[in-house]
Amino acid sequence: MKEFDKKIKELPLGSYYVYYKDKKYLLNKSVSSNGRVIKIFAKCLSNSDIVSANYFLTIKSGLLKPCEMEKAKVIDFIKALKIG
Repeated sequence: MKEFDKKIKELPLGSYYVYYKDKKYLLNKSVSSNGRVIKIFAKCLSNSDIVSANYFLTIKSGLLKPCEMEKAKVIDFIKALKIG
């Protein structure tokens, strides 16, 4: 989970294109609650796939709360995406 934690924190804020499994997504990253919550929403441009989650930063580690999808999908997406 450390790789995921590092990568989600390092992603730039705002909206930009990323690639995941050879598909192009429009990703939006925002931060709320004085930097304690990272919000991710990504929409595939070639089909209806989405990735959506909130990541709550805590003292020891983060708490990932996916929005109506498996946690593994969000983790794999963040770890494998390429900004482009």
